[in-house]
This record gives sequence, structure tokens and C-alpha cells, in this order.
Amino acid sequence: MNTRTFGLVLAAASVALWLTTAQAQPPAASPAPATAATPVPAPSAAPAASTPEPATPNASPAPSAPPLAPPAAAAQPPATSPAAAPVQTADPFGEPITLEPKKVVIAKGSANWDNAFDTLIDSFKSLSTLLDKQGIKPAGNGMIVYTSTDDTGFTFLAEVPVEQEPKTLGKGMNIGQSPDGKALKFVHRGSYDNMDNTYEAITNHLDEQKLEAKDTFIEEYLTDPLKTAEDKLVINVYVPLK
Repeated sequence: MNTRTFGLVLAAASVALWLTTAQAQPPAASPAPATAATPVPAPSAAPAASTPEPATPNASPAPSAPPLAPPAAAAQPPATSPAAAPVQTADPFGEPITLEPKKVVIAKGSANWDNAFDTLIDSFKSLSTLLDKQGIKPAGNGMIVYTSTDDTGFTFLAEVPVEQEPKTLGKGMNIGQSPDGKALKFVHRGSYDNMDNTYEAITNHLDEQKLEAKDTFIEEYLTDPLKTAEDKLVINVYVPLK
């Protein structure tokens, strides 16, 4: 058997085997024909996207989403009272004022610059002791009035306002009146040793404003120098003007 004949025999055997296998399998069920009672819809390639029906003239508009909540109250600037007073952030410097005269007990003294504060404290102690012994309460803050100054020291009047005159006075004391008239007000905070900086600023201010002061300065001690630490002092400085 040549090669060609062997190929024919092999092909015939293959056909016979295929027919045998096909007869052994059950026939595939054919789909039932469609009837008029149950129409079969034609399949679509893809589900169509739903589109809103056109609105009719009488149709009510579809409810919209609720509006966004207003921003928190904290995001809005707080309301301010129109009557609120402005906050003062700094002490006045060179504020024009008018000093009113007061009845005062006066102690005269002098001091060198080296022991200036100690001398002033001793004068205030003498006045305080005098008033305490006679049951007289001060009617205001203690004051120092500088009557003259030079490079080595100064003369001064220590004054304490009173409403009742003492029956007796100590050595170098008398009853008098505190300075009055137009003046400029400055404020010093801190120790007496740093007063030089305050007076230097005062002198510069007078020069810039072309103001002429009298030959005196007044210190009003808003904090009691007998009970307050020196670096915690608060002193009003008054400069009387000509």
C-alpha cells in the first residue's frame, strides 16, 4: 500500500467514526416558535439611558435640594456696641491738664542725687507718722515738688493732701497749697533710678513742641512709696507751663 492509498483509508475511517459519535448523542432541542399571545421583544444592543419626560405647562417643578445652611455665626464679624469706649493701650504722654489747688501738709527738704529716693521716703514717713498720731487720713496721693536742682542735688517739698489741718506740726513742716494752673501730664512706671529716662523724654517733647516750662516739676505717687516695691512705682509727672 502506497502512501496515497494509506491516506484514503485513514480518511474513510475517520468519517465512519464521526458518524457513529453523532448518532450516539441526543438531538438538540429546537426553540419553540413564537406565538401571537406571547410576542418576543427584539433584544436591544444596550439599555437606553433614561431621559426625563418633557415638562408640561401645568406640571409642578421637581423639588430642589434644600439650600445650604448659612455659615456659622463665628465666621461673621461680631457686632460691637456703638457706645463702647475705646480701649486705652498706652499711658498719656504730654497730656494738657489743669491742676487744681489742694490743701496740703508740707515737709521741706534737700537731697543729693546719690541718696535722692531714700531722702524722699524719709520725708513721706515723717508726714505719715504725724497724720497717723492725730488720726488724720490723707485726702489724696503724696507729691514731691522740686523747687530747685543742680548737678549735685535738689531742694523739694514733700506734700500730702488733707481736709483736716493737724493741730501740731513737726520741724520743717507747714500747711500750704499744692501747685495749680496749666501743665502737661506724663507717666513714669518703674524705679526712681530710671526717672532720668522719663525726664529726658519730657525735655525732648518740650523742645519739639516749642513749649516753655516753669522751673519746677511735680511728681504724684499713684502707688504708695512706703508700701510698694521701687520697681513697681507708678508716678504722674506734671510740668507746669509758663
